[in-house]
Amino acid sequence: MNEPQHPTSTPAAVTVIGLGPMGQAMTRTLLAAGHAVTVWNRTPARAEGVVAAGAVLAATPAEALGAGGLVLLSLTDHRAMYDVLGGATGSLAGRTLANLGSDTPDRSREAARWAARHGADFLTGGVMVPAPMVGTPGAHVYYSGDPEVMDRHRAVLAEIGEPRYLGADPGLAQLMYQAQLAVFLSTLSALMHATAMLGTAGVKATEALPDLLASADQVGAILRAGESRPGAGIDAGEHPGHLSTVTMMGATADHIVETSTALGLDLALPLAVQAHYRHAIDHGHGGDNWTRIIDAVRSLRAH
Repeated sequence: MNEPQHPTSTPAAVTVIGLGPMGQAMTRTLLAAGHAVTVWNRTPARAEGVVAAGAVLAATPAEALGAGGLVLLSLTDHRAMYDVLGGATGSLAGRTLANLGSDTPDRSREAARWAARHGADFLTGGVMVPAPMVGTPGAHVYYSGDPEVMDRHRAVLAEIGEPRYLGADPGLAQLMYQAQLAVFLSTLSALMHATAMLGTAGVKATEALPDLLASADQVGAILRAGESRPGAGIDAGEHPGHLSTVTMMGATADHIVETSTALGLDLALPLAVQAHYRHAIDHGHGGDNWTRIIDAVRSLRAH
């Protein structure tokens, strides 16, 4: 006797708008997971590879919107979203827009209101890996927006990376994304500044960067050493200076400025760092831990 056949669920149809490297990577990942994927891009030629892999190229944004309930936007910013979808607002009702481009938290909140006015749900996302890592075990994406909308699409979104939901405020995911990129971009500038410093002595980048990258790799471990809950002291307003002090670190910042000046290098980065330590010293916190420099970062907000 044959066993009764139970219907299996069909993977949800998904639309991807924007086929730069990230959009292409998301499309290929969703196709590999069995989803029907419809795509649209300003330059149709960019779709050739994903169409060959099984995606369907829509002729217009409106046609793309009509093909799936979940629409992933891989565009430069929210202005690009308005440019692309502004002529297709009649097709937005009942859709969920997951905007995975970069923009400010405030513009993400306004984008959510814009979507709601046209009958669409909205999630803000921040993809925290480069395109080649999309869909791999190491990929993760921050999201914020309506929790029910997030739960509805979580399984599909998990295909491109582990969803890390931050809360209902549509601006939160972009705030986290910008915070992460502040660390990343500042580190890149610091690496190039350090490479330029060593270059003045004839040290080639191929010789300098291995040691400099090793130092960058160690920063997290150094800051976590002896800290069961990193950041707890900052939250409590406590900055004990038993391991390192603002004065000590500030002296190093001064030396970096002096050295960079003598070498004829751009001073924008070292002067910014020096200013944080001088602010703490000028306000009587020279004996505190280096974390006290957060007061300088917050100083404009306090006024």
